[in-house]
Amino acid sequence: MASDAPPPLLDLTIDNITPNTNRINSQGDDARMKYLMTRLVTHLHDFARETRLSTEEWMTALNFLVACGQISSDEFILLSDILGLSLLVDSINHPKPPGATEGSVLGPFHTHDAPTLENGSKMAFDPKGDPIFCLCTVKDKEGNPIQGVKIDIWETDSTGHYDVQHAGRDEPSERCVMVSDAEGRFWFEGIKPVSYPIPHDGPVGKLLTKLNRHCWRPAHLHFMFGKEGWDNLITALYMRGDKYETTDAVFGVKQSLIVDYGTVDAEIAAKYGIKEGMTLLQHDFVLVTEEESAQLRDKNAVEALEKLGLRMKLVDHLPVPELD
Repeated sequence: MASDAPPPLLDLTIDNITPNTNRINSQGDDARMKYLMTRLVTHLHDFARETRLSTEEWMTALNFLVACGQISSDEFILLSDILGLSLLVDSINHPKPPGATEGSVLGPFHTHDAPTLENGSKMAFDPKGDPIFCLCTVKDKEGNPIQGVKIDIWETDSTGHYDVQHAGRDEPSERCVMVSDAEGRFWFEGIKPVSYPIPHDGPVGKLLTKLNRHCWRPAHLHFMFGKEGWDNLITALYMRGDKYETTDAVFGVKQSLIVDYGTVDAEIAAKYGIKEGMTLLQHDFVLVTEEESAQLRDKNAVEALEKLGLRMKLVDHLPVPELD
């Protein structure tokens, strides 16, 4: 239970500020919240002590965060992405066993207004884009098709811009939602993805310049899969040979997600009513159940905490201190 009065905080120093901050932050009843705040404060304070953080550097960091917020909330997503935190959190929360499709970063350009299209539809109408035919399946680890999976799909136009980056956007473009059929298939016509820079005219872009890093992402198509009982999958397919394949600004590329183009043959052309000779992108996605993912997440958590020498228990799959 929370006490009526906070503990007295007197004569705080470099050495005792951390335990006292954690002490006063631990008056609530939420064990997970207390643990999160304790570790956050401990790591932040240790960082300041280890680096002997100057007042000027501290103010620069605060002003940087203020500037991020003044541009848009998307700037914080970009910051999380370029620091590798987005991929780390996804990897912790959605671990994939061997054979399952690996995840990638969501990025700031997914929207909730994409139209639901029938299989075989065009989802990109950029006249300057190079057309491709995408033929995909969604299956479980045993190779059984999964019907009724909702699939969000989005990509840039031929200039490397998402529709939301264009002024005056009045409707979605280069994005759609599809549903897998009885054979686990979904197929559509899009355009060849192109490399593009993440927004770099704000604080995050200035930080990348300061770090001597580029702001480019390799060509890719985004996918997000959702169905009740199955672990949500956010991923992307990356085109082999892109010049930024190994230096993605947001760390999203994985070997298993790099794909090659093919060519639509006569059989595929006849079956799906498309032009023979079109560029073909074919891929089989493999989902895992929520239960399987949760079990693997718990197993990974227990092993990681034991390596750190931490005495913890899991509550709703999240670690909290073991006090018994």
